[in-house]
Amino acid sequence: MPTIDLSRSLPHARIAELPNPYFGKVRDCYDLPDGTRLLISSDRISAFDQILAVIPWKGQVLTQLARYWFDATADIAANHVISYPDPNVVLGRRLTILPVEIVVRGYLAGTTSTSILTQYSKGLRQMYGHTLPEGLRPNQALPQAIITPTSKAFDGGHDEPLTAEEIVSTGLLTKSQWDEVSQKALALFARGQKMAAERGLILVDTKYEFGTDAEGDILLADEIHTPDSSRYWIAEGYEKAFENGARPPSFDKDVIRSWVVARCDPYKDPVPDIPLEMIEKTARVYIDAFERITGRAFVPDASGATPLERIRANLKPFFTT
Repeated sequence: MPTIDLSRSLPHARIAELPNPYFGKVRDCYDLPDGTRLLISSDRISAFDQILAVIPWKGQVLTQLARYWFDATADIAANHVISYPDPNVVLGRRLTILPVEIVVRGYLAGTTSTSILTQYSKGLRQMYGHTLPEGLRPNQALPQAIITPTSKAFDGGHDEPLTAEEIVSTGLLTKSQWDEVSQKALALFARGQKMAAERGLILVDTKYEFGTDAEGDILLADEIHTPDSSRYWIAEGYEKAFENGARPPSFDKDVIRSWVVARCDPYKDPVPDIPLEMIEKTARVYIDAFERITGRAFVPDASGATPLERIRANLKPFFTT
């Protein structure tokens, strides 16, 4: 694993020479005049509806990990990627994102209010249009993978659980659109689980975003099978943890979430500054995730005086001012 240089971080990618900016929690995006979009992954890490810290190399890890999966699944679902002008940057087709977030789950897991484990623990057996059997235990494999779609809250509101029937009857998607995205999502998840298993990992659940291009074709957007969009467990420790009723070993943002939750209620209290040792530990978690999932060494791009200067240089052909 490479040495973590805490000075090599990308807190933002605000570039005045690029047009039509949109700054999200993690990505800084620019819509180009030709109908394409630059998506720059910063090193910001978000949780609890806020930015917690800047984690060196996180943006490069996520961009390159998504690239690995986009390449490995292009035969299942066409995606928005045109090229990669920089290790942190995707040039993609500009899409109209479908108003339904597609979450695929292979295990009875999760902690949020919309997770199936939370609802199952409250006694619910019918959810998202599925009926789950009695007797399931936390973190147990489901009889088969299921889609648990939610409405996509573009205005900052909360996502709400949906069923396939509700999606079609309310006009969120047409029947043909729903059939296409659900079929592709299950196929993507099956491919992801197979490839993860070959690397000693369990792909537990994940979310997919789809959008339509100018011709109305549905493309896979955003990212795929990264630690920010997916839950992975380490297969070697799963059985023992499951037998003991413990949380299986994993790698995800929980390392920094857990540190915060142990010190405050992040939804009510000010979040304390994240110490450098926790930032370095989180960076190592992301790099370890890349290497475990891909089987490849992570090679940080340390060219340029700073990551932002490198990105500026690589995106100069797209400048409009």
